[in-house]
Amino acid sequence: MNKEPLTEVRADVWLWAARFFKTRSLAKQMLVGGKVQIGGQVIKPSRMLRVGDILQITRANELYEISVLALSEQRGPAAVAQSLYSESETSRIKRESEREMKRLANAGYKAPLTKPDKRARRLIQALGDIDAL
Repeated sequence: MNKEPLTEVRADVWLWAARFFKTRSLAKQMLVGGKVQIGGQVIKPSRMLRVGDILQITRANELYEISVLALSEQRGPAAVAQSLYSESETSRIKRESEREMKRLANAGYKAPLTKPDKRARRLIQALGDIDAL
């Protein structure tokens, strides 16, 4: 059985095969929600992707700018999935710097183990009143 090479693949299927989303239905939800764009335009799940398309994918508050290198309708191992696309260097650097800034911003913060009791709530409210002056 000869299979001819793919020239187009549905966007939701490709995003699932490239392992950007765990399920195809989740990929479809993200496409409908506007989390995937081509050239600043939100695309539909049925949009056919071709080799060379440049996608902007927002996932977990991180922006990926990738170009499609190959097409696939099957989800395979991670190594195969990573060969389907390439992320732009500027996108990767920006994403890593934002992740580092977020880590540094939370470095000194330690969440309390329990909710504040009645006395602590009153002290917090009093401090809030001082800041208002």
